[in-house]
Amino acid sequence: MLIVAVVVVTVAAGVSLGLLATGDDGAPAGSEQRRSAPGISEAASPSAPRQAATPTPSPTRSYPLSQAPRTIPAVASHTAARGPGWRPVKGERVVVNDKGLADEGRLIAGELGLTYAGEKDDVRAGDVRLALNYDKGADPESYSMTVSGGRVTISGPGQAGVFYGTRTLKQEVHDGGTAPEGVVRDAPAKPVRGFMLDMARKYFTADWIEDRVRELGDLKFNQLGLHFSDDQGFRIESTSHPEIVSQQHLTKAQVKKIVELAESRHITVVPEIDSPGHLGAVIAAHPDLQLRNVNGVATRGAVDISKPESAEIVDDLLNEYAGLFPGNQWHLGGDEYQALVVSNPEASYPQLAAAAREAYGSGGTVADLATGWLNDRAATVRAHDRTPRAWNDGFFRNTSVQADKDIQVAYWTGKEIGARLPVEYLREGRKVINYNDEFLYYVLGEPQTFVYPTGERIYQQWTPRVLRGTTPVPATYDDQILGGSLAVWCDLANSQTQAQVADGIRMPLRATVQKLWDAGEPELSWAEFQALADRLD
Repeated sequence: MLIVAVVVVTVAAGVSLGLLATGDDGAPAGSEQRRSAPGISEAASPSAPRQAATPTPSPTRSYPLSQAPRTIPAVASHTAARGPGWRPVKGERVVVNDKGLADEGRLIAGELGLTYAGEKDDVRAGDVRLALNYDKGADPESYSMTVSGGRVTISGPGQAGVFYGTRTLKQEVHDGGTAPEGVVRDAPAKPVRGFMLDMARKYFTADWIEDRVRELGDLKFNQLGLHFSDDQGFRIESTSHPEIVSQQHLTKAQVKKIVELAESRHITVVPEIDSPGHLGAVIAAHPDLQLRNVNGVATRGAVDISKPESAEIVDDLLNEYAGLFPGNQWHLGGDEYQALVVSNPEASYPQLAAAAREAYGSGGTVADLATGWLNDRAATVRAHDRTPRAWNDGFFRNTSVQADKDIQVAYWTGKEIGARLPVEYLREGRKVINYNDEFLYYVLGEPQTFVYPTGERIYQQWTPRVLRGTTPVPATYDDQILGGSLAVWCDLANSQTQAQVADGIRMPLRATVQKLWDAGEPELSWAEFQALADRLD
Protein backbone atom coordinates (compact mmCIF):
# COMPACT_ATOMS: atom_id res chain seq x y z
CA MET A 1 0.00 0.00 0.00
CA LEU A 2 1.35 3.39 -0.96
CA ILE A 3 1.12 6.01 1.81
CA VAL A 4 1.57 9.72 1.19
CA ALA A 5 3.39 12.02 3.59
CA VAL A 6 1.46 12.99 6.70
CA VAL A 7 0.42 16.08 8.56
CA VAL A 8 -2.78 15.53 10.59
CA VAL A 9 -5.29 18.34 11.12
CA THR A 10 -8.91 18.32 12.22
CA VAL A 11 -11.42 21.09 11.67
CA ALA A 12 -14.75 21.69 13.31
CA ALA A 13 -17.28 23.20 10.94
CA GLY A 14 -15.37 25.55 8.81
CA VAL A 15 -11.71 26.34 8.30
CA SER A 16 -9.04 24.15 6.69
CA LEU A 17 -5.72 24.36 8.46
CA GLY A 18 -3.35 21.87 6.85
CA LEU A 19 -2.96 18.38 5.40
CA LEU A 20 -4.43 15.07 6.44
CA ALA A 21 -2.93 11.69 5.71
CA THR A 22 -4.68 9.42 3.26
CA GLY A 23 -4.04 5.90 2.11
CA ASP A 24 -4.44 4.62 -1.40
CA ASP A 25 -8.16 4.13 -0.80
CA GLY A 26 -8.65 7.81 -0.02
CA ALA A 27 -9.69 7.19 3.59
CA PRO A 28 -8.91 9.97 6.08
CA ALA A 29 -6.53 9.43 8.96
CA GLY A 30 -6.32 11.36 12.18
CA SER A 31 -8.24 12.44 15.25
CA GLU A 32 -11.31 14.64 15.53
CA GLN A 33 -12.27 17.80 17.34
CA ARG A 34 -15.89 18.89 17.48
CA ARG A 35 -18.40 21.15 19.13
CA SER A 36 -20.46 19.72 21.95
CA ALA A 37 -23.05 17.45 20.38
CA PRO A 38 -24.70 15.15 22.93
CA GLY A 39 -25.49 11.67 21.72
CA ILE A 40 -22.91 11.31 18.97
CA SER A 41 -21.70 7.75 19.14
CA GLU A 42 -18.07 6.79 19.02
CA ALA A 43 -18.99 3.22 18.19
CA ALA A 44 -17.38 1.48 15.28
CA SER A 45 -19.13 1.50 11.92
CA PRO A 46 -21.16 -1.53 10.88
CA SER A 47 -19.30 -4.48 9.43
CA ALA A 48 -17.47 -3.48 6.32
CA PRO A 49 -19.13 -4.64 3.11
CA ARG A 50 -17.32 -7.01 0.78
CA GLN A 51 -14.89 -5.12 -1.45
CA ALA A 52 -15.34 -5.55 -5.18
CA ALA A 53 -12.72 -4.92 -7.83
CA THR A 54 -13.32 -1.23 -8.38
CA PRO A 55 -11.00 1.54 -9.52
CA THR A 56 -9.33 3.62 -6.80
CA PRO A 57 -8.23 7.25 -7.05
CA SER A 58 -4.62 7.77 -8.02
CA PRO A 59 -2.51 8.34 -4.89
CA THR A 60 -0.26 10.72 -6.73
CA ARG A 61 -2.93 13.31 -7.51
CA SER A 62 -2.95 16.31 -5.20
CA TYR A 63 -6.25 17.51 -3.70
CA PRO A 64 -6.74 20.49 -1.41
CA LEU A 65 -7.76 19.73 2.15
CA SER A 66 -11.53 19.55 2.27
CA GLN A 67 -13.68 22.26 3.79
CA ALA A 68 -16.48 21.49 6.23
CA PRO A 69 -19.89 21.37 4.54
CA ARG A 70 -22.12 24.42 4.77
CA THR A 71 -25.59 23.22 5.70
CA ILE A 72 -28.69 24.34 7.60
CA PRO A 73 -28.52 23.43 10.39
CA ALA A 74 -24.73 23.35 10.63
CA VAL A 75 -23.14 19.96 11.25
CA ALA A 76 -21.57 19.27 14.64
CA SER A 77 -18.12 18.47 13.29
CA HIS A 78 -16.18 17.58 10.18
CA THR A 79 -12.83 15.83 9.99
CA ALA A 80 -11.10 17.14 6.88
CA ALA A 81 -9.31 14.96 4.35
CA ARG A 82 -7.72 15.17 0.92
CA GLY A 83 -9.68 13.68 -1.93
CA PRO A 84 -12.11 14.41 -4.74
CA GLY A 85 -15.25 14.26 -2.62
CA TRP A 86 -18.43 12.85 -4.12
CA ARG A 87 -21.03 13.93 -6.61
CA PRO A 88 -24.09 12.00 -7.73
CA VAL A 89 -23.89 10.35 -11.14
CA LYS A 90 -27.05 9.05 -12.74
CA GLY A 91 -27.33 5.29 -12.44
CA GLU A 92 -25.02 4.88 -9.48
CA ARG A 93 -26.41 3.05 -6.47
CA VAL A 94 -27.93 3.68 -3.08
CA VAL A 95 -27.60 0.52 -1.00
CA VAL A 96 -28.58 -0.34 2.58
CA ASN A 97 -27.50 -2.88 5.18
CA ASP A 98 -30.99 -3.20 6.69
CA LYS A 99 -34.39 -3.36 5.03
CA GLY A 100 -35.62 -0.86 7.64
CA LEU A 101 -33.74 1.83 5.70
CA ALA A 102 -35.58 1.20 2.44
CA ASP A 103 -37.69 4.37 2.72
CA GLU A 104 -34.64 6.53 3.38
CA GLY A 105 -32.76 4.84 0.55
CA ARG A 106 -35.53 5.25 -2.01
CA LEU A 107 -36.04 8.89 -1.05
CA ILE A 108 -32.43 10.01 -1.42
CA ALA A 109 -32.01 7.91 -4.57
CA GLY A 110 -34.98 9.64 -6.19
CA GLU A 111 -33.82 13.08 -5.08
CA LEU A 112 -30.29 12.64 -6.46
CA GLY A 113 -31.10 10.69 -9.62
CA LEU A 114 -29.52 7.47 -8.35
CA THR A 115 -30.72 3.87 -8.43
CA TYR A 116 -32.03 2.28 -5.24
CA ALA A 117 -30.49 -1.21 -5.18
CA GLY A 118 -31.71 -2.45 -1.79
CA GLU A 119 -29.67 -4.60 0.59
CA LYS A 120 -26.20 -5.25 -0.82
CA ASP A 121 -22.88 -6.20 0.73
CA ASP A 122 -20.62 -5.49 -2.23
CA VAL A 123 -18.98 -2.15 -2.97
CA ARG A 124 -19.03 -0.22 -6.21
CA ALA A 125 -17.61 3.10 -7.25
CA GLY A 126 -20.02 5.95 -6.55
CA ASP A 127 -22.10 4.06 -3.99
CA VAL A 128 -24.11 5.75 -1.28
CA ARG A 129 -24.41 3.23 1.55
CA LEU A 130 -26.95 3.67 4.36
CA ALA A 131 -26.28 1.59 7.43
CA LEU A 132 -27.58 0.95 10.92
CA ASN A 133 -24.74 0.48 13.36
CA TYR A 134 -26.98 -0.93 16.12
CA ASP A 135 -25.40 1.19 18.84
CA LYS A 136 -28.27 1.20 21.33
CA GLY A 137 -26.49 3.60 23.67
CA ALA A 138 -26.31 6.48 21.21
CA ASP A 139 -28.77 9.23 20.34
CA PRO A 140 -31.03 7.70 17.67
CA GLU A 141 -30.95 11.03 15.83
CA SER A 142 -27.16 11.02 15.55
CA TYR A 143 -25.25 9.91 12.49
CA SER A 144 -21.84 9.87 10.86
CA MET A 145 -21.13 10.38 7.17
CA THR A 146 -17.87 9.32 5.57
CA VAL A 147 -16.94 10.52 2.09
CA SER A 148 -13.91 8.56 0.90
CA GLY A 149 -12.70 6.72 -2.16
CA GLY A 150 -15.46 8.07 -4.35
CA ARG A 151 -18.16 6.67 -2.08
CA VAL A 152 -20.43 7.84 0.75
CA THR A 153 -21.37 5.90 3.88
CA ILE A 154 -24.03 7.25 6.24
CA SER A 155 -24.48 5.29 9.44
CA GLY A 156 -26.34 5.75 12.69
CA PRO A 157 -27.97 3.86 15.54
CA GLY A 158 -31.49 4.62 14.29
CA GLN A 159 -33.38 5.31 11.09
CA ALA A 160 -33.91 8.95 12.05
CA GLY A 161 -30.20 9.63 12.29
CA VAL A 162 -29.52 7.99 8.94
CA PHE A 163 -32.31 10.09 7.43
CA TYR A 164 -30.71 13.27 8.78
CA GLY A 165 -27.45 12.18 7.20
CA THR A 166 -29.19 11.98 3.84
CA ARG A 167 -30.49 15.53 4.38
CA THR A 168 -26.91 16.71 4.92
CA LEU A 169 -25.80 14.93 1.76
CA LYS A 170 -28.68 16.42 -0.22
CA GLN A 171 -27.68 19.94 0.82
CA GLU A 172 -23.98 19.30 0.11
CA VAL A 173 -24.59 18.33 -3.50
CA HIS A 174 -27.39 20.82 -4.14
CA ASP A 175 -27.13 22.64 -7.46
CA GLY A 176 -24.04 20.78 -8.61
CA GLY A 177 -22.15 20.88 -5.32
CA THR A 178 -19.69 18.27 -4.06
CA ALA A 179 -19.86 16.39 -0.75
CA PRO A 180 -16.45 17.11 0.79
CA GLU A 181 -13.99 14.35 1.54
CA GLY A 182 -13.80 13.44 5.22
CA VAL A 183 -16.10 12.51 8.08
CA VAL A 184 -19.12 14.35 9.46
CA ARG A 185 -20.29 13.47 12.96
CA ASP A 186 -23.57 15.07 13.88
CA ALA A 187 -26.40 15.06 16.43
CA PRO A 188 -29.01 17.57 17.62
CA ALA A 189 -28.65 19.60 20.79
CA LYS A 190 -32.41 19.39 21.50
CA PRO A 191 -34.82 16.48 20.98
CA VAL A 192 -37.85 18.69 20.14
CA ARG A 193 -37.57 20.80 16.98
CA GLY A 194 -41.05 21.88 16.07
CA PHE A 195 -43.34 23.95 13.89
CA MET A 196 -46.98 24.55 14.90
CA LEU A 197 -49.76 25.58 12.51
CA ASP A 198 -53.06 27.16 13.53
CA MET A 199 -55.28 25.60 10.87
CA ALA A 200 -58.45 26.24 12.90
CA ARG A 201 -58.71 30.00 12.39
CA LYS A 202 -57.48 29.79 8.78
CA TYR A 203 -58.01 26.92 6.38
CA PHE A 204 -54.79 25.60 4.86
CA THR A 205 -54.88 23.13 1.98
CA ALA A 206 -53.48 19.64 2.33
CA ASP A 207 -50.98 20.36 -0.46
CA TRP A 208 -49.65 23.42 1.41
CA ILE A 209 -49.20 21.41 4.61
CA GLU A 210 -47.45 18.61 2.70
CA ASP A 211 -45.04 21.16 1.22
CA ARG A 212 -44.24 22.34 4.74
CA VAL A 213 -43.62 18.73 5.82
CA ARG A 214 -41.04 18.31 3.07
CA GLU A 215 -39.43 21.61 4.01
CA LEU A 216 -39.34 20.66 7.70
CA GLY A 217 -37.85 17.27 6.93
CA ASP A 218 -35.02 18.73 4.88
CA LEU A 219 -34.23 21.09 7.78
CA LYS A 220 -34.20 18.26 10.36
CA PHE A 221 -37.31 19.38 12.25
CA ASN A 222 -39.04 16.46 13.96
CA GLN A 223 -42.47 17.75 15.11
CA LEU A 224 -45.43 19.34 13.32
CA GLY A 225 -48.17 20.68 15.59
CA LEU A 226 -51.69 20.97 14.15
CA HIS A 227 -54.03 23.24 16.13
CA PHE A 228 -57.24 22.26 14.32
CA SER A 229 -59.99 23.26 16.75
CA ASP A 230 -60.79 26.76 18.01
CA ASP A 231 -63.57 29.33 18.19
CA GLN A 232 -63.38 30.05 14.46
CA GLY A 233 -63.36 26.53 13.09
CA PHE A 234 -62.97 22.78 13.44
CA ARG A 235 -60.97 21.67 10.43
CA ILE A 236 -60.78 17.86 10.34
CA GLU A 237 -63.55 15.45 9.41
CA SER A 238 -65.21 13.79 12.42
CA THR A 239 -67.33 10.65 12.61
CA SER A 240 -68.15 10.95 16.31
CA HIS A 241 -69.38 14.57 16.04
CA PRO A 242 -69.80 15.57 12.38
CA GLU A 243 -72.01 18.47 13.46
CA ILE A 244 -69.03 20.48 14.72
CA VAL A 245 -66.92 20.31 11.54
CA SER A 246 -66.43 23.49 9.52
CA GLN A 247 -67.41 23.62 5.86
CA GLN A 248 -63.78 24.07 4.86
CA HIS A 249 -61.92 21.14 6.37
CA LEU A 250 -59.50 18.33 5.65
CA THR A 251 -60.80 14.81 5.20
CA LYS A 252 -59.34 12.03 7.29
CA ALA A 253 -57.82 10.59 4.12
CA GLN A 254 -55.99 13.86 3.52
CA VAL A 255 -54.76 13.96 7.11
CA LYS A 256 -53.64 10.33 6.92
CA LYS A 257 -51.58 11.18 3.85
CA ILE A 258 -50.00 14.14 5.70
CA VAL A 259 -49.22 11.94 8.70
CA GLU A 260 -47.67 9.23 6.52
CA LEU A 261 -45.55 11.81 4.68
CA ALA A 262 -44.43 13.22 8.03
CA GLU A 263 -43.54 9.75 9.32
CA SER A 264 -41.40 9.15 6.24
CA ARG A 265 -39.47 12.30 7.23
CA HIS A 266 -39.28 11.23 10.90
CA ILE A 267 -41.66 14.02 11.90
CA THR A 268 -44.23 13.40 14.63
CA VAL A 269 -47.56 15.15 14.06
CA VAL A 270 -48.78 16.61 17.36
CA PRO A 271 -52.56 17.25 17.32
CA GLU A 272 -54.21 19.85 19.52
CA ILE A 273 -57.86 20.08 20.53
CA ASP A 274 -57.70 23.03 22.92
CA SER A 275 -59.98 22.87 25.96
CA PRO A 276 -61.80 23.96 28.10
CA GLY A 277 -61.42 27.32 26.33
CA HIS A 278 -61.16 27.93 22.59
CA LEU A 279 -64.06 25.54 21.88
CA GLY A 280 -66.31 27.96 20.03
CA ALA A 281 -66.73 25.66 17.03
CA VAL A 282 -67.97 22.88 19.31
CA ILE A 283 -70.23 25.27 21.25
CA ALA A 284 -71.81 26.52 18.01
CA ALA A 285 -73.30 23.05 17.54
CA HIS A 286 -73.87 22.49 21.27
CA PRO A 287 -74.90 25.84 22.78
CA ASP A 288 -76.10 24.12 25.96
CA LEU A 289 -72.45 23.48 26.86
CA GLN A 290 -71.42 27.15 26.82
CA LEU A 291 -70.23 28.62 30.09
CA ARG A 292 -72.40 31.45 31.46
CA ASN A 293 -71.64 33.75 34.36
CA VAL A 294 -73.84 34.56 37.36
CA ASN A 295 -75.81 37.03 35.23
CA GLY A 296 -76.44 34.51 32.45
CA VAL A 297 -73.96 36.15 30.07
CA ALA A 298 -72.23 33.68 27.76
CA THR A 299 -68.45 33.39 28.07
CA ARG A 300 -66.87 33.26 24.63
CA GLY A 301 -65.23 30.00 23.64
CA ALA A 302 -65.52 28.36 27.07
CA VAL A 303 -67.44 25.24 27.93
CA ASP A 304 -69.04 24.78 31.34
CA ILE A 305 -66.74 22.24 33.00
CA SER A 306 -69.27 21.59 35.76
CA LYS A 307 -71.37 19.72 33.16
CA PRO A 308 -70.35 16.09 32.51
CA GLU A 309 -71.46 16.46 28.89
CA SER A 310 -68.62 18.92 28.26
CA ALA A 311 -66.02 16.33 29.21
CA GLU A 312 -67.83 13.62 27.27
CA ILE A 313 -67.74 15.43 23.93
CA VAL A 314 -64.07 16.42 24.28
CA ASP A 315 -63.10 12.88 25.25
CA ASP A 316 -65.10 11.53 22.30
CA LEU A 317 -62.93 13.67 20.02
CA LEU A 318 -59.66 12.81 21.75
CA ASN A 319 -60.42 9.11 21.47
CA GLU A 320 -61.50 9.42 17.85
CA TYR A 321 -58.41 11.26 16.66
CA ALA A 322 -56.00 9.04 18.56
CA GLY A 323 -56.51 6.61 15.70
CA LEU A 324 -55.69 9.25 13.09
CA PHE A 325 -52.55 10.61 14.77
CA PRO A 326 -50.36 7.67 15.81
CA GLY A 327 -47.48 9.74 17.21
CA ASN A 328 -46.64 9.63 20.90
CA GLN A 329 -47.39 13.33 21.64
CA TRP A 330 -50.64 15.22 22.29
CA HIS A 331 -51.32 18.90 22.99
CA LEU A 332 -54.25 19.48 25.36
CA GLY A 333 -54.31 23.30 25.17
CA GLY A 334 -55.58 24.44 28.55
CA ASP A 335 -54.93 28.14 27.98
CA GLU A 336 -57.07 31.25 28.41
CA TYR A 337 -60.07 29.69 30.15
CA GLN A 338 -62.06 32.89 30.59
CA ALA A 339 -63.59 31.88 33.92
CA LEU A 340 -60.15 32.37 35.43
CA VAL A 341 -59.37 35.85 34.09
CA VAL A 342 -61.99 37.61 36.20
CA SER A 343 -61.21 39.03 39.64
CA ASN A 344 -63.37 36.56 41.57
CA PRO A 345 -64.07 33.36 39.60
CA GLU A 346 -66.07 31.78 42.45
CA ALA A 347 -68.48 34.71 42.61
CA SER A 348 -68.73 35.13 38.84
CA TYR A 349 -69.29 31.43 38.15
CA PRO A 350 -71.07 29.93 41.16
CA GLN A 351 -71.84 26.67 39.34
CA LEU A 352 -68.10 26.09 38.85
CA ALA A 353 -67.40 26.95 42.48
CA ALA A 354 -70.06 24.47 43.62
CA ALA A 355 -68.62 21.73 41.40
CA ALA A 356 -65.13 22.44 42.77
CA ARG A 357 -66.30 22.14 46.38
CA GLU A 358 -68.14 18.93 45.59
CA ALA A 359 -65.06 17.42 43.96
CA TYR A 360 -62.32 18.75 46.23
CA GLY A 361 -63.92 19.74 49.52
CA SER A 362 -64.85 23.06 51.06
CA GLY A 363 -61.62 24.73 49.93
CA GLY A 364 -62.00 23.73 46.28
CA THR A 365 -61.63 26.57 43.75
CA VAL A 366 -62.39 27.12 40.10
CA ALA A 367 -58.65 26.80 39.42
CA ASP A 368 -58.74 23.39 41.11
CA LEU A 369 -61.65 22.38 38.89
CA ALA A 370 -59.80 23.53 35.75
CA THR A 371 -56.69 21.62 36.84
CA GLY A 372 -58.81 18.54 37.40
CA TRP A 373 -60.19 18.96 33.87
CA LEU A 374 -56.64 19.09 32.49
CA ASN A 375 -55.64 15.95 34.41
CA ASP A 376 -58.72 14.10 33.20
CA ARG A 377 -57.97 14.94 29.57
CA ALA A 378 -54.35 13.91 30.12
CA ALA A 379 -55.63 10.55 31.37
CA THR A 380 -57.69 10.17 28.21
CA VAL A 381 -54.71 10.60 25.88
CA ARG A 382 -52.38 8.72 28.21
CA ALA A 383 -54.61 5.68 27.70
CA HIS A 384 -53.48 5.87 24.06
CA ASP A 385 -49.80 5.98 25.10
CA ARG A 386 -49.49 9.70 24.39
CA THR A 387 -47.35 12.15 26.34
CA PRO A 388 -49.51 15.23 27.09
CA ARG A 389 -48.49 18.88 26.96
CA ALA A 390 -50.41 22.07 27.76
CA TRP A 391 -49.90 25.82 27.48
CA ASN A 392 -48.19 27.38 30.48
CA ASP A 393 -51.24 29.45 31.51
CA GLY A 394 -53.13 26.19 32.01
CA PHE A 395 -50.98 25.51 35.09
CA PHE A 396 -51.94 27.40 38.25
CA ARG A 397 -50.06 28.22 41.44
CA ASN A 398 -51.46 27.85 44.96
CA THR A 399 -54.04 25.21 44.06
CA SER A 400 -54.86 22.12 46.09
CA VAL A 401 -55.02 20.12 42.87
CA GLN A 402 -51.71 19.90 40.99
CA ALA A 403 -51.31 19.22 37.28
CA ASP A 404 -49.97 15.73 36.63
CA LYS A 405 -46.18 15.69 36.60
CA ASP A 406 -45.89 14.17 33.14
CA ILE A 407 -47.77 17.03 31.45
CA GLN A 408 -45.12 19.00 29.62
CA VAL A 409 -45.25 22.80 29.70
CA ALA A 410 -45.60 24.58 26.35
CA TYR A 411 -44.32 27.96 27.53
CA TRP A 412 -45.60 30.73 25.28
CA THR A 413 -46.15 33.92 27.28
CA GLY A 414 -45.47 35.79 30.46
CA LYS A 415 -47.54 38.83 29.51
CA GLU A 416 -50.77 37.91 31.24
CA ILE A 417 -51.62 39.20 34.73
CA GLY A 418 -50.28 36.80 37.32
CA ALA A 419 -48.28 34.82 34.76
CA ARG A 420 -45.79 32.44 36.34
CA LEU A 421 -42.10 32.75 35.55
CA PRO A 422 -40.54 29.88 33.59
CA VAL A 423 -38.31 28.93 36.52
CA GLU A 424 -41.38 28.10 38.60
CA TYR A 425 -42.18 25.22 36.27
CA LEU A 426 -38.55 24.18 36.03
CA ARG A 427 -38.14 24.15 39.81
CA GLU A 428 -41.07 21.73 39.96
CA GLY A 429 -39.03 19.42 37.75
CA ARG A 430 -41.30 19.83 34.73
CA LYS A 431 -40.16 19.38 31.14
CA VAL A 432 -40.65 22.55 29.10
CA ILE A 433 -40.95 23.28 25.36
CA ASN A 434 -40.11 26.82 24.25
CA TYR A 435 -42.80 28.68 22.24
CA ASN A 436 -41.64 32.17 23.36
CA ASP A 437 -44.22 34.56 21.88
CA GLU A 438 -41.69 37.39 21.57
CA PHE A 439 -39.50 35.39 19.18
CA LEU A 440 -41.40 32.38 17.84
CA TYR A 441 -44.99 33.61 17.31
CA TYR A 442 -45.93 34.45 13.73
CA VAL A 443 -49.38 36.01 14.29
CA LEU A 444 -51.24 36.97 11.13
CA GLY A 445 -52.13 40.65 11.00
CA GLU A 446 -49.86 41.48 13.97
CA PRO A 447 -52.69 42.15 16.46
CA GLN A 448 -52.13 43.58 19.94
CA THR A 449 -48.37 43.86 20.48
CA PHE A 450 -47.30 41.06 18.14
CA VAL A 451 -44.85 41.68 15.31
CA TYR A 452 -43.76 39.14 12.73
CA PRO A 453 -40.66 37.31 13.94
CA THR A 454 -37.53 37.62 11.85
CA GLY A 455 -34.93 34.98 11.26
CA GLU A 456 -32.25 37.52 12.08
CA ARG A 457 -33.60 38.21 15.57
CA ILE A 458 -34.02 34.51 16.34
CA TYR A 459 -30.54 33.77 15.00
CA GLN A 460 -28.84 36.53 16.95
CA GLN A 461 -30.81 36.77 20.22
CA TRP A 462 -32.84 33.64 20.93
CA THR A 463 -31.76 30.34 22.45
CA PRO A 464 -33.88 27.49 23.87
CA ARG A 465 -33.22 28.89 27.37
CA VAL A 466 -34.85 32.22 26.44
CA LEU A 467 -38.35 31.12 27.45
CA ARG A 468 -39.86 34.47 28.37
CA GLY A 469 -38.88 37.89 27.10
CA THR A 470 -35.20 38.07 26.22
CA THR A 471 -33.55 36.74 29.40
CA PRO A 472 -32.40 33.11 29.50
CA VAL A 473 -33.12 30.88 32.45
CA PRO A 474 -30.07 29.50 34.30
CA ALA A 475 -28.06 26.87 32.44
CA THR A 476 -28.73 24.37 35.23
CA TYR A 477 -32.22 23.90 33.76
CA ASP A 478 -31.02 23.25 30.21
CA ASP A 479 -31.76 19.51 30.23
CA GLN A 480 -35.40 20.15 31.24
CA ILE A 481 -35.93 22.34 28.18
CA LEU A 482 -36.73 19.77 25.51
CA GLY A 483 -36.54 22.20 22.61
CA GLY A 484 -38.78 24.72 20.92
CA SER A 485 -41.34 25.42 18.25
CA LEU A 486 -42.06 28.22 15.82
CA ALA A 487 -45.82 28.82 15.76
CA VAL A 488 -48.13 30.34 13.14
CA TRP A 489 -51.33 31.83 14.60
CA CYS A 490 -54.09 33.09 12.34
CA ASP A 491 -55.85 35.68 14.52
CA LEU A 492 -56.53 37.89 11.48
CA ALA A 493 -56.82 35.06 9.00
CA ASN A 494 -57.15 37.08 5.81
CA SER A 495 -54.08 39.22 6.48
CA GLN A 496 -51.87 36.86 4.47
CA THR A 497 -52.31 34.20 1.83
CA GLN A 498 -50.87 30.72 2.21
CA ALA A 499 -48.01 31.69 -0.07
CA GLN A 500 -47.24 34.77 2.00
CA VAL A 501 -47.20 32.69 5.19
CA ALA A 502 -44.76 30.21 3.61
CA ASP A 503 -42.50 33.06 2.53
CA GLY A 504 -42.78 34.84 5.88
CA ILE A 505 -41.74 31.82 7.95
CA ARG A 506 -38.95 30.71 5.62
CA MET A 507 -36.02 32.34 7.43
CA PRO A 508 -37.54 32.08 10.95
CA LEU A 509 -37.77 28.31 10.42
CA ARG A 510 -34.14 28.09 9.37
CA ALA A 511 -32.91 30.25 12.22
CA THR A 512 -34.99 28.31 14.75
CA VAL A 513 -33.67 24.90 13.74
CA GLN A 514 -30.11 26.19 13.70
CA LYS A 515 -30.46 27.21 17.36
CA LEU A 516 -32.17 23.93 18.31
CA TRP A 517 -29.67 21.68 16.51
CA ASP A 518 -26.48 23.49 17.56
CA ALA A 519 -26.18 24.70 21.16
CA GLY A 520 -23.18 26.90 20.40
CA GLU A 521 -22.87 30.35 18.88
CA PRO A 522 -23.38 30.19 15.11
CA GLU A 523 -20.12 30.42 13.19
CA LEU A 524 -21.72 32.24 10.25
CA SER A 525 -22.80 35.85 10.42
CA TRP A 526 -26.46 36.50 9.73
CA ALA A 527 -25.62 37.75 6.23
CA GLU A 528 -23.64 34.57 5.53
CA PHE A 529 -26.43 32.40 6.94
CA GLN A 530 -29.02 34.15 4.78
CA ALA A 531 -26.84 33.78 1.69
CA LEU A 532 -26.44 30.08 2.45
CA ALA A 533 -30.21 29.67 2.76
CA ASP A 534 -30.68 31.40 -0.59
CA ARG A 535 -28.09 29.13 -2.21
CA LEU A 536 -29.65 25.95 -0.82
CA ASP A 537 -33.23 26.77 -1.86
